[in-house]
Amino acid sequence: MPIRPLVLFVASEIYPFSKTGGLGDVLGALPLTLHRLGVNVAVVTPLYGRLKTADIPLHLMYSDCHVGYPWSPTTCDVYLADFHGMPVYFIHREEFFDRRFYYNTYKGDYFDNCERFIFFCRATMELACLLAHPPAVIHVHDWQSGLIPAYLHFWRQTGEWWKQTKSVTTIHNLAFQGRFSSRLFEGCGLPPESWGMNGVEFWGDLNMLKAGIAYSDMVTTVSPSYAEEILSPAFGCGLEGILSSRRDHLTGILNGADYEVWNPSQDKYLPATYSADDIAGKYACKKALIEELCLSPELMDRPILGFIGRLRGQKGIDLLINILPELMRLNVGVVVLGEGKLEYEQHILGMMEDHLGRLAARVSYTEDLAHRIQAGSDIFLMPSRYEPCGLTQMYALRYGTPPVATAVGGLRDTITPWPHPQATGFTFPIPQPASFLDAVRQAVALWEDKDQWAALRDRAMRQDFSWTRSAMQYMDVYRTLGAAL
Repeated sequence: MPIRPLVLFVASEIYPFSKTGGLGDVLGALPLTLHRLGVNVAVVTPLYGRLKTADIPLHLMYSDCHVGYPWSPTTCDVYLADFHGMPVYFIHREEFFDRRFYYNTYKGDYFDNCERFIFFCRATMELACLLAHPPAVIHVHDWQSGLIPAYLHFWRQTGEWWKQTKSVTTIHNLAFQGRFSSRLFEGCGLPPESWGMNGVEFWGDLNMLKAGIAYSDMVTTVSPSYAEEILSPAFGCGLEGILSSRRDHLTGILNGADYEVWNPSQDKYLPATYSADDIAGKYACKKALIEELCLSPELMDRPILGFIGRLRGQKGIDLLINILPELMRLNVGVVVLGEGKLEYEQHILGMMEDHLGRLAARVSYTEDLAHRIQAGSDIFLMPSRYEPCGLTQMYALRYGTPPVATAVGGLRDTITPWPHPQATGFTFPIPQPASFLDAVRQAVALWEDKDQWAALRDRAMRQDFSWTRSAMQYMDVYRTLGAAL
């Protein structure tokens, strides 16, 4: 019989098993940090099809575990992996999770995403019932696991098993809410009284993230600034009302950076390693990046600007596209890595024809190239319209690639902007092309002053956003809820 986890994490991604962005990175680091601090932790996540060919030992724990959704006899299999001593449970149901992509294709979201993740939430609750004892805390992440706090709220009223279990919902990006037709509420397992403005209903639809916000014992976001921003209509995505009503149970905890993975002094993906005390390897990484992406060798004497992120409006890729002609007149190089909206992909690839040797775009995401871009670039671009936390700017700081970023959310919490004496990067207040361009010009001008740039880069590289600090704050949240860690 499996041991009782004091804290059971539930999420749709966990690196290195699955990842589309920051959620996967967070789940690959935060639970493991808590585990290393002595907290009994486990993670539950879907078993996606691509894992079948991965070199990851999985062991079948339960076969035909009853779930009962979307029809009574439905079951799942549960697999277990040992991740550095921490158990990770995988929920397996082939027709729901054995797909090439996690949530969508280029044609849009999967039509059955609601059923897929209702199934995942209910399967997780059934798995928790098979443990020796109920968890002290169930910590869910984003809309894909948002129904679990609602289940827990109502199940606590009907039986002793769940009486002492508390719930935490972490919002990684409020824009993604899991909003679906009201007909999908029927049969999901929640009672009729949960359907209302203080429950899972949102303008006549089922909202899975709202369920987590409404029924969790504590709600967290991934930075202090974002926790403040989402209480306003500008950033609340329609949920500012219920978030404001739960203000006393809402807190922002800044994400950390996994320096075991993102550390230029020991990065396996780099052609040369380096550190703040010995920067020589960064120049070797820049030279190698120029060769790999077929950029002009002349860029060894000019700054290279890197962008890594989803090619969507949130990340400001349209702002970068807008100012690219002006950037080319600054005689800089630009490197883009990401995938997303088809029109942005086509536009950025088309612009490469006009700026051969100066602009390199890769419409994809590969972990190894992301590391090499961080190391080989001089300046990192993050013109986000909103950014709950952001991790790439933390990586950029450690890699000596000072960021130019919008002053929103976690970017505001992690970058000290020039010309502050302790500056680590550059920020601009409004996500508009003119403001973005002004900030880039400021960064390029400082880059040309080698002494000042070296001092800025050194301060950036010595910033510490390790996960231990964040994990200790989460432990405080669990203790506030009464968990004895």
